[in-house]
Amino acid sequence: MAKTHGSKADGTPITDDMVEALADEAERGYDLEDILRRRSGGRPTMGAAASSVESVRLDPELKRDLLLRAAEEHISVSEAIRRAIGQYLQAS
Repeated sequence: MAKTHGSKADGTPITDDMVEALADEAERGYDLEDILRRRSGGRPTMGAAASSVESVRLDPELKRDLLLRAAEEHISVSEAIRRAIGQYLQAS
């Protein structure tokens, strides 16, 4: 039986033959222009500049309420937080 080296994301085992084929491909080199052409570009921007990631501590009850509200509105937790902060800032 062939030795395996883990598995791919779809569950396909990574075999010695697969490793050898990938190594051969790498030794031949890659077409950088082709790789750059196929890139998806990452997440879309949310404003005029790159967004920042902020960290906040939530007590368990607040976190539960946040999760429930986001689920009710069919939005992500991040979107619920952005909306709440926006409303808070507009009220002041």
